Order: sequence, then C-alpha cells, then structure tokens
Amino acid sequence: MTTLIDLNNASRDDFVAALANVFEHSPWVAEQVAMKRPYAGIAQLFMAMKAAVEQAPSELRLALIKMHPDLADKTQRAAGLTDDSFAEQNSAGLDRLSGAEYDAFQRVNDAYRAKFGFPYIVCVRRHTKDSILRDFERRLPNDIAVEMQTSVEEICRIAALRLDQIVMADDRLAVHGRLSTHVLDTHSGKPAAGIAVELIELAGLGTSRVVTRALTNADGRTDQPLIGGRPVPAGTYELLFSVGDYFARRGVPLSDPPFLDRIPLRFSVSEPEGHLHVPLLVTPWSYATYRGS
Repeated sequence: MTTLIDLNNASRDDFVAALANVFEHSPWVAEQVAMKRPYAGIAQLFMAMKAAVEQAPSELRLALIKMHPDLADKTQRAAGLTDDSFAEQNSAGLDRLSGAEYDAFQRVNDAYRAKFGFPYIVCVRRHTKDSILRDFERRLPNDIAVEMQTSVEEICRIAALRLDQIVMADDRLAVHGRLSTHVLDTHSGKPAAGIAVELIELAGLGTSRVVTRALTNADGRTDQPLIGGRPVPAGTYELLFSVGDYFARRGVPLSDPPFLDRIPLRFSVSEPEGHLHVPLLVTPWSYATYRGS
C-alpha cells in the first residue's frame, strides 16, 4: 500500500506503475491522470481516473472492456488471471463452483459473448454467485449501447475498490458496507451475552457456505461487524443463533428438548455499500427481528 502523498511526489513512471492495473491491463488511464497532480484526496484521484475512461474514444473504452476475463472460465484461470482478478473472482466463490453452477456460468457467458462480442463484466466483490447469475439474466436483453455503458460503470466500481486497497489518504472512497447484529434477551430484559452466531451465504445451485462465526459480547453484539471493511455482497443469507445453550446456562426452565434451540433468520442484501443491522429479540418461547441500520 502507498500513500497519496507519495503518489503525488513520485516520478511519472513510478506513479503509473503503482496504478497501472487499477483499470485492468490499461495503464493509459494512470498515464493520463499523472499530469494532473497533485491530488487533494483519493476521491479526487478516482474521479480523474473515471473521467479519463468516460471521455476516452469509444474504441478505447471497448478495448478496456475486452481486457477483462470471463467469470469462472477454467481456461482463462489456468492461463493466468491478474492477481486482482484472481482475488476478486475467488472472493465470490467462483473458484469453488458446483457442477450446476459451472454449467450455468458457462451458459450465460457464452450467450452474453455471442450477443455483444465482449465479456460480461460485473464488480464481483459486490455480489454472491447467485446474484451474479441473476444480473447476467437481467442484462442479457439489453442492447449493445446500454451494455457498453453498464460495463464501464462496473469497471469503475472495480477500479474504486482496487484503488481503495492500494492508496492511503485522509479521505476514503464510499465503497464499504457493514452487516451487524445484536441479541436482546427480552425474558430478562438484558443483552444476551455468549450466544454463538453463524452467518451463512445461501446458494441456489451449489453449497451454502459459512461466512463467519462469532459470539455475542456483554452488550449482546459481536466484537466486529459480521461483514465490514468491504462491500456486503448482494445475495441471500441466514443468521443462525444458538439460543438453547444460552438459556440453559442461565438456568431458565426449558422443555426437553428446548422449544427454541437454534433460530435461523433468513434475509437478503441489496445495497452492498449500505449498513444492514439484523437483530434478534428472544425469549425461550418466542423471537422477533426487524430491519435496522
């Protein structure tokens, strides 16, 4: 990671080298904005890079689009993706697809390329596998002009996240979301401490995966957000709360087996940069939740 101050003071070649792959295989973007230094903040730097892309000739924007790999393409993965693309695809689990998921990605990749002549591009750090497939289907009916514009917008989202990862500045780009929870024991009227919580990403065609596990603290919250410091990928999730053990430890009289043992709350994320708070209000015999922020 480098600082914005260092970038402002760097030679032109060092500046370009540091930002060469913020836009995939397209150092010309960094070359264009190098001459406009110094930048007062990372937001100003990003807007300059975004403007360079948006104001570029259409053939150069098309070349930029074609620099991106297909998603979940085994041949391209074997040939070697850039480190950034490799990490981005893996973050959405595209290296761990079931047979049905792989077939679905191959089908929509082929259909998209056949219609538009360039790869489907989406900022995968903002998505789960299921939401990527839904986005594929949503965009396939578009015309080529709409898809070129949409592709550039997604490329800029990818670039913003890459820039956020490599440049430190006093300001930050608005590229992170947060998912949090807390548990209130409404039987005792107190926060519920020591409840085991699992966050699970649900998958329609493949295997669901545990994103994180945590314990609630004395305030009934987890010490860290369930997801934080990055976008909260759009998709469907389940929070699983182990409340039976909690009430047993407190000596609360329970049926055998407990009426409520492990409580699942299923919900969806649609705003990756938003703050979604999913609490649990619980007694040994009832529970409730709501959409917080």
